[in-house]
Amino acid sequence: MNSAAGQRDNAPADAALVLGIVFAALTEAIAGTVLSLGRADIIGDTYATPDELAWLDVGYTTAKLIGFVVAPLLLERFDARRLVAAATLAMGIACAAAVATAQLELLVALRVVQGLAGGALLVAGQVLLFAAFAPSRQPLLQALFALGSVVAPATIAPALQGWLLDHKTWSWIFFSVVPVALLASGLLISGSRPLQPTVAGRRLDGLGLVFVAVALFCATYVLGQGSRWDWFGQPRIVGLAAIGVAAALLFAARQATAGPRALLDLGCFRSADFGFAFVVSFVAGAALFGSAYLIPSFAVSLLVFTPTDAGLLLLPSGALFAGSLFIAALVIQVWRLPPIATVPLGILMVMGAMWMLSGSTSESGTADMTPALLLRGFGLGFLFLSITLVAFADLDDRVRAYGIGLFDLGRQIGGLIGVAGLQTLIDHQVAGNLVVIGSHVSTSLVAVNDRLGAITALLAARGMETAAASRAAVGLLNKAVAAQATVIAFDTAFVSVALLFVVAAPLLILVKIALTVVARRRRSQVPNLA
Repeated sequence: MNSAAGQRDNAPADAALVLGIVFAALTEAIAGTVLSLGRADIIGDTYATPDELAWLDVGYTTAKLIGFVVAPLLLERFDARRLVAAATLAMGIACAAAVATAQLELLVALRVVQGLAGGALLVAGQVLLFAAFAPSRQPLLQALFALGSVVAPATIAPALQGWLLDHKTWSWIFFSVVPVALLASGLLISGSRPLQPTVAGRRLDGLGLVFVAVALFCATYVLGQGSRWDWFGQPRIVGLAAIGVAAALLFAARQATAGPRALLDLGCFRSADFGFAFVVSFVAGAALFGSAYLIPSFAVSLLVFTPTDAGLLLLPSGALFAGSLFIAALVIQVWRLPPIATVPLGILMVMGAMWMLSGSTSESGTADMTPALLLRGFGLGFLFLSITLVAFADLDDRVRAYGIGLFDLGRQIGGLIGVAGLQTLIDHQVAGNLVVIGSHVSTSLVAVNDRLGAITALLAARGMETAAASRAAVGLLNKAVAAQATVIAFDTAFVSVALLFVVAAPLLILVKIALTVVARRRRSQVPNLA
């Protein structure tokens, strides 16, 4: 009876703690995706070139990746709840400062602060859920956490940002983070249940941190900007890629020789389940971030959607995304279904959705794309919750923070690779399609001449001189050819996301088998060593 009463007494604090973590993750979702729709508006107000504006994205993403790396070290020194609250407040303050300036250099510095805070609060928040609540409650809790960390950036944030861009200004996106950050911090402070104790952490390996920071910066810049600079046809990309590889090798050597002073505790890889989930995180990140890049880009550039319409396009799928998260949590927590069981279902749904989207045309509308988007959202929920539970459920408390940081790092880098690959594919496809289609659009063809004549007559009927109307007709025809080439390129990109799983699935099965064999051999050697 006393135990039950204690649980009832802790219920308000538990609810406040969970809601605080979810809202903290939401601040990162809003701030992290600000450039997805607001890029053109920010360029106009800051008078920045596309190359200069790219530093807002590079700075944020690099800092976020570094935040994933250093958050476990901070958790060995500071109480997890206070760390999440402090990181959330830092996010709110940096966003509030971004509202008041249009100076590019200051915005880049503030984006770096936002990235560090975002990486730290995501890792610490998830660690806090595992530390504060029993394993039997984790499926539901991790589904709630995914609402802020995965569902929101993929669906809710674009809808909010699109509305703000159409009705306010881009600075309101940053301003919208401030009240959410204050609410999250207040809930975290009020959620005062006993948490994991502060322990003496390992000494910071400064040299290792420098190596990994340089490697992550180079990887972020090369993957994010490589497509714009024709990859290795540009000396800047070649140089940064070489520096990044060298820094990664130096970090690996430092990690192997530093012993107990190593920057990262890789004990999480002793778990075959975590090793498998870590590999899957790259594929899942590529599918999530890649499809999240393709869909708004297609809607804005080809279907001429407004930012509001582009954001709302993804919103209904967010409801099914959230719904499938809780369905998966129910069957895992109540029916004791193994988490891995829902992964194939999620993969098949995402593949089917991408295949459906590959039939889109320049005449497609919201009604045409919605069924595929709903199927995509439903599948992602089954995929991401299961991977999370497979990765972290059986990890030792000592290494769980490092496992979460590495898993998030893998998912983010997988997303960068996926987006970079799709950008390059679209660029090459557009160029190739223009050549192929253009070769079949010649004035020697009767159909082409008839089309030009009809357009010329229409323009002349509306008051344009005949010569000018003829030139304009050629321009409009060229524009139609370019649009068709781009549509085909996007359709090919949608198919490529579906085929990603076709290629990756057998490889993932082989990885799972190999890790299971290694784990069995390790367990069989333990008695012999004793």
